[in-house]
Amino acid sequence: MTQTQPPQETPAPQENSSPQPGTSSPKSAVPVVAGVSTGRLVGVDLARALAVFGMYVVHIGPPLSATHGVASWIRYLADGHSSVLFATLAGFSLMLIAGRLEPRTGLAGRQAKARIAIRAGVLLALGTAMAMEYGGVIILGFYGVYFLLALPLVRLRARTLAVIAAALALVTPQLAFALTSLLTESVQQTINAYDPLRRLSEVGILDLLLTGFYPALTWMPFVIAGMALSRLDLSCGTVQRRLAALGAALTVTAYGMSLLLAGKSALRSLAEDGPSSSGSGSMPLDSGSIPADGGSLPEMDASFLLKAGPHSGTTFDIIGSVGVAILVIVGATVAMDRLPRLRRLAKPVVAVGTMSLTAYVGHFLAQSALSMPAGTSTEQSWLPLLMFILAATLFAGVWSRFFRRGPLEYLLNAATKPVKYLR
Repeated sequence: MTQTQPPQETPAPQENSSPQPGTSSPKSAVPVVAGVSTGRLVGVDLARALAVFGMYVVHIGPPLSATHGVASWIRYLADGHSSVLFATLAGFSLMLIAGRLEPRTGLAGRQAKARIAIRAGVLLALGTAMAMEYGGVIILGFYGVYFLLALPLVRLRARTLAVIAAALALVTPQLAFALTSLLTESVQQTINAYDPLRRLSEVGILDLLLTGFYPALTWMPFVIAGMALSRLDLSCGTVQRRLAALGAALTVTAYGMSLLLAGKSALRSLAEDGPSSSGSGSMPLDSGSIPADGGSLPEMDASFLLKAGPHSGTTFDIIGSVGVAILVIVGATVAMDRLPRLRRLAKPVVAVGTMSLTAYVGHFLAQSALSMPAGTSTEQSWLPLLMFILAATLFAGVWSRFFRRGPLEYLLNAATKPVKYLR
């Protein structure tokens, strides 16, 4: 159950539609560029909504072991991939603030960076407060760190960002393994003892950067990949086709190579951990994921780096998950651009994507109010999950008819108002 959270602005932020926390509706936040349709932004909001619902699946739905057939596929795809989708969309959202197709410069550029920094601080504070109640699975604090680390990159071109994301995907998992191998328990305890964040919650500086559920060291490739995507005209058919081909290639290559290189060990893991389902259509839970209790890399053999399970943080996991995120974003964009009837029907769902921070935080608050255990896989029925999805959709659909932003998105936006005085 380690998945996820979100957020955005995530379960991170942006100005328009954020799977991240803190965002506003796409139409309201980003200027329209001549010749470029806003359908791509509606598609991005739909992708955010799917990420939100994916996190609901992980936090509220039945565990993979209790699912069969199509349900196993849904559970498997949600595990790990929904939080990665959030992180990727967080990078996209960040560029909506900094200037999507063209970076803002001068005073506008400085104000945009200040807005991002303020949002990062708010998300870090909110994430820490929620972690005090719900533990280390809250992703919001991690989003704050991602935004701060991404600030120096907001003016780079799509190609440069893609190269950086690829380089980090290849290098950071091995670096993380090496660094965590050097971290003895006594060293971690010493660091945590002087960490004010760690004293407040389960998530401290060390967790945010290296040892947590969504460590910045191995999750920044997702954010930077999203930043690269935002520099592209997603309404262009040629771009859509190329991205779809890229996403498919990354997914197939990463997971295929993991199985090939991990050999019998990976195949045995797939057989043992995969959903119980006789016949075709079953999907493996993972080929080596981080233990749900937050186990760290030092406890594992180096052969773990060849696996690609959810939240494993390996090169194969990163590349394959980015491929899945690209396919979802492109698929949602194409659907919203080319199927006007579906676009109208999906309006309430899209609204969830425009207030993903509210939807993310809200489902934890609702679980508490209903005395439902948060972040555990004890539920055996799909009914609670369906009720949460329906409630979020109804709330977002009604709220969006009267307000441009969700409740928390409004507060997050208000926190950045002082940047107008920056000169």
